[in-house]
Amino acid sequence: MSDLGAALGVVGARWALLIVERLLDGPQRYGDLQRDLGVPTNILATRLRELEAAGVLARLPLRHNTRAYALTDRGLALREAIEALRAWGAAEEDEDPSTRTEK
Repeated sequence: MSDLGAALGVVGARWALLIVERLLDGPQRYGDLQRDLGVPTNILATRLRELEAAGVLARLPLRHNTRAYALTDRGLALREAIEALRAWGAAEEDEDPSTRTEK
């Protein structure tokens, strides 16, 4: 498997990078992530478990049996890649579709 394939195996699932992007701002509670992203709860729970198992994020216990999620150093290392994808997405939005060329 290529290095890119390995990376996508960790963060390539739908919603995974959006969750990581949201956590770049700091720890978030489950309910806040669900509300802010609009991700279905079953998918959010699955992605959080997958990202935790991959060492990208960690659960933080809070009061009253609630939890928050925070990025680990491995998750924080995705900042540059997410910023590059964000810039690429912004450029795509600004580009006139009629000027695109097929390669």
